[in-house]
Amino acid sequence: MELTIECKSRDAKAKPNALRREGLLPVVLYGHQGTESVSLTVNQKDADLLLRKAAVNNTMIDLKIPDMPWNGKALLREVQAHPWKKTVYHLSFFAVKAQDFVEVGVVLNFVGEPTGVKDDGGVLNTEINEVTVKCKAIDIPEAIEVDVSGLAVGDSLTVADLVLPEGAVVAGDQTQTIATVLQGRMAEGEGEAEAAAE
Repeated sequence: MELTIECKSRDAKAKPNALRREGLLPVVLYGHQGTESVSLTVNQKDADLLLRKAAVNNTMIDLKIPDMPWNGKALLREVQAHPWKKTVYHLSFFAVKAQDFVEVGVVLNFVGEPTGVKDDGGVLNTEINEVTVKCKAIDIPEAIEVDVSGLAVGDSLTVADLVLPEGAVVAGDQTQTIATVLQGRMAEGEGEAEAAAE
């Protein structure tokens, strides 16, 4: 998913609270010129709309800055919000080129009903719901589909079993378990009753 938002340069003397009273949100952009960062503002309503669709370290955003010579693509790196009001008060972006490799968090989308659940009363147990993927910025997947329909009771899937976009790899332990079909309590009880009857 790629989104667009327009930012403006921020006066270094401008105080964050004063900006927020004007309906503006302080923003920092990193990586557009090496280690140099630049202070920006964005309309609060535009930021709220963006955050309904964008995820930290997952969504490419087309950053438009009319009063700067730089315009380009960036990843949403950080969202700072009030701990209980949940009001957003600061955003950070990191500039990337389409061919740059980035590490991003990608959600796992489990699909299908395992045969062990459907036929044998088992229970699907998901161990993790997100993995860190290294891929080109232009190829960031919104989610990774995990088909669990072929799992019988006792079967499991690991990170190595994931089907990834071409050129993408999962950072971390390839043997980590993603999902397992466990023996269901009802099935266990039936087994014990049968054993007792014998």
